[in-house]
Amino acid sequence: MPDCIFCKIVKGEIPSTKIFESDKALAFLDINPLTKGHCVVIPKEHHDNVFDIPLEDLKILITDAKQLADLLRGCLDADGVNLVNASGMAAEQSVFHFHIHIVPRYEGDGLEMNQWWQTKARPADREELTKLAKEIKNNQ
Repeated sequence: MPDCIFCKIVKGEIPSTKIFESDKALAFLDINPLTKGHCVVIPKEHHDNVFDIPLEDLKILITDAKQLADLLRGCLDADGVNLVNASGMAAEQSVFHFHIHIVPRYEGDGLEMNQWWQTKARPADREELTKLAKEIKNNQ
């Protein structure tokens, strides 16, 4: 994709701070990090989102993300990690090239990524959940 910022990073047209590279994937430090070590793992081949990426490529990317999460936890002494993907406009995807954010977490880092849990006004109705589960299972 000629206008895709991540494709330009893969081609070397835009600088990045690479921390990992393989035949299929590239990882680099995020230019607007949420925490120390926040990085992004992308496929070298363009895929818009999780709905477009072939399963085999996704398996490679999630495996690379896991290895990088382990590495970051060890070398940065992180206490945890968030793996984040947004796919589609409604999910607030801003770069339409599939990617996984790896956000190392540190006790007391002040980042409240799961704050949305506290914004739920009420738990879901069990009957509604049962109906939804049946609908999903019937469409497999």
